[in-house]
Order: sequence, then structure tokens, then C-alpha cells
Amino acid sequence: MPRIEKTVFISYRRTNAPWALAISQSLTISGYDVFFDYTSIPSGDFEVSILENIRARAHFLVLLTPSALERCSEPEDWFRREIEEALAQKRNIVPLMLEGFDFSTPKIASQLTGTLAPLKRKNAMTVSVEYYKASIERLQSQFLNVSVYVVIHPAPSPAAQQAAKEEQAAVKAAPKVTEKELTAQGLFERGNAATDLDEQIHFYTEAIRLDSSLFKAFNNRGLALDKKGNLNAAIADYNEALRIKPDEAFPFNNRGIARARKGDLDGAFQDYNEAIRLKHDNPEAFSNRGNALERKGYLDRAISDYDEAIRLNPNYANAFNHRGIARARKGDLDSAINDFDEAIRLKPNDPDALYNRGKACMDKGDIDGAISDFSEAIRLKPDYASAFNNRGIARSDKGDLDGAIQDYTDAIRLKPDHANAFYNRALLWRQKNELGKAISDYHRYLDLGGSGRYDDTEQVQQMIRDLQAEL
Repeated sequence: MPRIEKTVFISYRRTNAPWALAISQSLTISGYDVFFDYTSIPSGDFEVSILENIRARAHFLVLLTPSALERCSEPEDWFRREIEEALAQKRNIVPLMLEGFDFSTPKIASQLTGTLAPLKRKNAMTVSVEYYKASIERLQSQFLNVSVYVVIHPAPSPAAQQAAKEEQAAVKAAPKVTEKELTAQGLFERGNAATDLDEQIHFYTEAIRLDSSLFKAFNNRGLALDKKGNLNAAIADYNEALRIKPDEAFPFNNRGIARARKGDLDGAFQDYNEAIRLKHDNPEAFSNRGNALERKGYLDRAISDYDEAIRLNPNYANAFNHRGIARARKGDLDSAINDFDEAIRLKPNDPDALYNRGKACMDKGDIDGAISDFSEAIRLKPDYASAFNNRGIARSDKGDLDGAIQDYTDAIRLKPDHANAFYNRALLWRQKNELGKAISDYHRYLDLGGSGRYDDTEQVQQMIRDLQAEL
């Protein structure tokens, strides 16, 4: 026989905790038996407690924001697993669409595939800050006040029952969620949805102003500041995110990237270590630590980290690319080229992998292959000054002096302080007996601090004197 039940499980992403808490508080006041993982159940008990409490409840509310689905492509993601379990158990699933969520958005549609695809067909409702009270009333009167056919509700184990009691007690003791907190959640989501970096920073800043405990708003604002080149401000935001949540891996990884860009490789290395300690299955942290080790000259250790990143994510193009760089530095050009081949297969439009393969081909004496790769890199990235410079070297090796001079000239146009391009062009001006131009380029090379890469300062100065004597 059909009946009305008032047992509810709330599924949510941690970044949307205020929404989950607010809805739980509202439903509990109305007499619903609500469960959600508010205090973070210990990992050893997590699976049993969560899955048993889904099975023990008739209604399943899933809180949806654009950012909530970001990790649902990972089979072991718990938000995904909760939804899959509710679908499998045929619970009354009610998708609650929060700020900016729309099933028709291409990115969201692409995330709800496979076992998650049925979620798109469920009767969803929008919940907003402005009409929160009306939304909760509608949820209760229309979406939860439905007759559900008798389904088997297996009695939870004592451990799952105890977890439910503890979570409900914590929710009862928690302060009432404020409108400011929920508004901050909406601003955070608007920041995630924005494509302009200044807009992102604006929305995250406003979210933080209303709720200074939003660690992910600090983290994401740090990412936007990093992309704008403001590394000190980015690091300050990552510091604040870690002050709020010191056991979160991603701000450590992100701070490591910013520190590495500032040249603080030791600080970056420590951050990557901590990110890996907290989340040992994160391929990006292993790859980033490999980058730091490579820059410090520890090539074997770097390759080991890239190996682990690739083991964790066999489709990680950047890890293949960087392992290729490390192998090339060790002189293992064949293995390096194999890595670059794989990086290009996985990410065909990556100009850096093409550029790196071009360098390896040139070192092996495959000049035509090098020119082909440099040309493709330039096609994909027309402002790639280093690719122009290296294609110039390859063309010079083939005797195409005019083509090489044009490449060096383009490298200098794109990067006016490209000392090596000035030196390379000077060599060719000298071969073409354009002595005045050669002298000018050698002087520019010295003015830019060029020394040690090809010839030391005294040797270049002597070449200038010799050329002046020939004029």
C-alpha cells in the first residue's frame, strides 16, 4: 500500500554545506527524520553509514550547483556514489537546483551521463535565497508529500544508527544558517560560472565579505589572482584557505604552483608533499612535484613522480610531456620522443609537447622532423617566440639562412628581450657579410645579459672587435 513517509537523506557537495544545513534545519522543525553527513563521518565508517542511511530513508534530496558535479566523472567520488545508490534503491529523488544550475547547460549535461543520466529525468525544483521559505513549503507540500509504494527499508546497523543520531544532534546544536551565508553561496557559484578573471575575483570577494569561512572562495580567488600574475595575493588567499581547512589538499597544491612560479622551489616541494600526504591519489600533485624536482636537477626522482602521476591517470598528457623533458635532459632521447608522442596523441593541440618533441628531434639529427614540429607549434600558438628561435636554428642547420633570419626576427618581435635570438641572428648576419647588423645584434645580446649560453662575454666582445676591424 502507498503511504506518506517523512524520512529524508540530503546529498550535497561540501562547498554547499550551508544549504544542506539550512534545509535540514527547516525539515527537522517540520517533523522530518533527516540525515546528512554534517560533521564528516570517519573514513572507516563512512561507506556503511552513508549507504545504509540512504536505504533507510524514503526521500533523497540532491543539492545541485554547477560546481557540485565537477568531480562526478571520478567513479569513486562519494557525491556520485550517493546518487547512484539512491537511483538503484528507487528512492523518491528530488533534485534541488541552487544558484546557476541548469540541466540543459552543455557542461552539466556532459557530466550527467552513464549511471547518472536518470537524474536528468527526475522532477526537480529551484531553491533560491529570495524565496527560501516558499521553496521549503513547496518542497514539503508537493515533492515530499507524495505516496511512495512500500519498499524494503532494511534496518540500519547499530553503527549506522549511531552515526545518524550523532549527525542529527550536531545539526540540532548548529547555529541557524543565515541569509548572508546562503547569499554568499550564490555569489561563490557566480564566481565559478564567470569566465572573466576580474568578474571571478569580484564575486569571490563578495562571497568572502558575507561569509569569511568559505575556504573554497579563498582558494578559487587565489587561482584567479594567480592567472592574472598576482602571485603574492594568490599565496595569501591559499594561506587563508588552509587556515580555515588545514586538511584540504588542493590549496597546498595550488600554493605550491604559485611558489614554484616565484622561484621558491623548496617551498613548492613542501606544499606538494603535503598535498600528496592528504590526497595520495592526486596525479596533479605528483606531476607538479616532479616539475619542482626536475627544475632542481633531481631527474630520476622527477621521473618517478611522473610515473606515479601517469599510473594514477593514464591519460595525463602533461605528465607524459614533462617526463619526456626529464628523459631528454638525461640524454634518453628515444624514450623522451615516445613520451612526447603520447602527450600529443592525448592532447593534439598542445604546442608545448610539439615544441619539446621538435627539440628532441633536433638533438637526434632529425632536422626535418624538428622543423615540422616547430611549425605546427607556431600554427597552434602564433606568439611562440621560442619555437620561432628553434625553428631558426633548424633552418640554419639546413642552410636556409634567409628563413632562419626571418624566424629569429619573429622571435625578437614577439620577445624583444630574447637574447639568444639576437645572438643566433648575429651569427647569420656574419655569414651573409652583413657586418654592421651582426655587430648591432651582438651588442644587443650583451645588453640583455646574454652570456654563458653560447660564448662568454669576453668572446663576444672580441667578435665585435674583429667585425669592427673588418668594416
